[in-house]
Amino acid sequence: MSPRAVIVGPPGSGKSTVGPLLAAALGVAFRDSDDDIVARTGRSISDIFAEDGEPAFRALEAEAVATALAEHDGVLSLGGGAPLTPGTRARLAEHTVVFLNVGLAAGVQRTGLSSARPLLAGVNPRATFKKLLDERAPVYREVATVEVVTDDRMPAEIVADLAARLAPAEAKE
Repeated sequence: MSPRAVIVGPPGSGKSTVGPLLAAALGVAFRDSDDDIVARTGRSISDIFAEDGEPAFRALEAEAVATALAEHDGVLSLGGGAPLTPGTRARLAEHTVVFLNVGLAAGVQRTGLSSARPLLAGVNPRATFKKLLDERAPVYREVATVEVVTDDRMPAEIVADLAARLAPAEAKE
């Protein structure tokens, strides 16, 4: 079993919006690894970060992603930092990975620099977001088989683009 598509990208790229819509368009189930972590621990992502620290969260995340990759055959959305873990990057090499790319302005607007996003909390969240984009974009590109820029695009437009690109070859003939 293997997911039809694994969605990666920074906060605000549209993973939580595009993921379920893409799953519906492809006629498959949607799953979010962050939701799996919350369900398993009974705690919010921001609480895990605050109480246990990022390394503990990343360990939980790597385990949740490995489980979901093995169990799920629909669309799987990963937390923004999941591909930073070497083991997760290695696992993603076997899958169709969609990188939802978002620029600084659109990402900041979409996230609202929310305090619910632990890595964006701080003195200068805009600078933190830029640093996060600069550091993670090469990692997202490394694991991606498909990249879609989401700036100035409606979710339905992104989903239509992805559904066409992810359709099985026999469906395109």
